[in-house]
Parts: sequence; C-alpha cells; structure tokens
Amino acid sequence: MTKQFLLAAVVGLAASASASAALVCGWTIPTAVAAATTGSNFTYGAADQGELTAGTSLSGFHTLAAATWSSPAGNGSSFSLSVNNWSAGDYFQISCSTTGYADPISFSFDQTRSATGPATFDVLMSTDGGSTFSTVLAGYSVVQAGLAGTGTSSWNATTNQPTAFTTTVSGLTAAANQASVIFRIQSTVTTAAGGTNRIDNVQVNSGAVPSPGAIALVGLAGLVARRRR
Repeated sequence: MTKQFLLAAVVGLAASASASAALVCGWTIPTAVAAATTGSNFTYGAADQGELTAGTSLSGFHTLAAATWSSPAGNGSSFSLSVNNWSAGDYFQISCSTTGYADPISFSFDQTRSATGPATFDVLMSTDGGSTFSTVLAGYSVVQAGLAGTGTSSWNATTNQPTAFTTTVSGLTAAANQASVIFRIQSTVTTAAGGTNRIDNVQVNSGAVPSPGAIALVGLAGLVARRRR
C-alpha cells in the first residue's frame, strides 16, 4: 500500500508540473545560414520546437546593409544566429501567437558576443503586431564567451553553459492569450564593424517550468518524464 501510494503521489506531482508548463515555440537554430548573407533585413524562419510553431518567425534588422548574418557554433548546439555591423537600435526579433495560453508568458534565450561586439541590450515587447513596443522589459549585459575571469569557455557544439549566457524575462501576463506577440533583443550601443553578437536556444514558454525535484521523483518511481526543452 505504501509503495502504491508513493507511486500515485509521484504521478500526480509530475502531471501537475507538466500541466503548468508549456513550450509555446522555440528556436534551436538547427540549420546554417547561407554563406555571404548580407543586408539590413534578415529572416531565419519559423520555430523548430513547441506546441504552436505555425506563423512564428525569427528575424533581425540592422541599420547598415553591410551586416553579415552567419551561423557559428551555438551554446551546446551546431549553430547559432550571429551578425556583425551593430548600431544602436539594431535587433534580433521573434514573433509568435500565444492564443490559448492563459498563464503568464516567459521569454528566454542564450546570447554572447565577440570582444568588440555590443555588450548591452534591452528586451522589448509588442502585443499589437509591432505598432507599439513596451518600455524596456529588461536591460542587461552580454558575457563574452571564453573571456578570462568570466568562468566560461567559447561556445561550441557540445557544451551547454546556461547560467552565464541565458537571459529570461518572466511573468509577462500581458503576453498571454495574444494573437501576436513580438519580442526584440535590441542593442543599446554602436560598435566596430567586425564586432559580432549571437543568440541560440530561443524559447517562449507559458506557465512554470517543472522543478528538478519533481523530475527526480518521477525517475525514482521508474517512470519516464518528458521535459520540454
């Protein structure tokens, strides 16, 4: 009876945690950008993960048409989305729908820079198709991967370093159940032409992520839990 009760409790806990979290859409940057891709406007494409990928888009804008878009190694993945020739106000952008997701939305991504790439960014949001954008949701500094004293190594295809490079903006109730949500990762500075900035593992989530403890308990009970990335 004790074992059966424990198993039932664990199953209930896992189901509750899973029900409270959903990956709406995500970009792992699974394919490389075509060589010598330049221009002010660039569209990478739709999300490759999540429950609502239709109509999604990852793109970017740069003031300078000489901006070169590329795909060096990501944070534990083969590719990232990178670009040079940064001016203040240039940005990466993702757009999606959150229709049907009532819980607060969170937006997260991994980001790094070269030695001369832009180091300070803001996160902005629009829920009216881009007509207006919110005041700054978050202002932050970007870590240069592998820089002495940061405790990090250069981005590569096999090692994920989430703590140093991941930015998350959560509790976005205004972004829930919207036909159109746009997030911008926008530079606040102008840098040398050759300076690059890159992003990877971009996600829009609804609700809370299951706790590691809940997942561990499921493992002890001999069950298989699928954790959305």
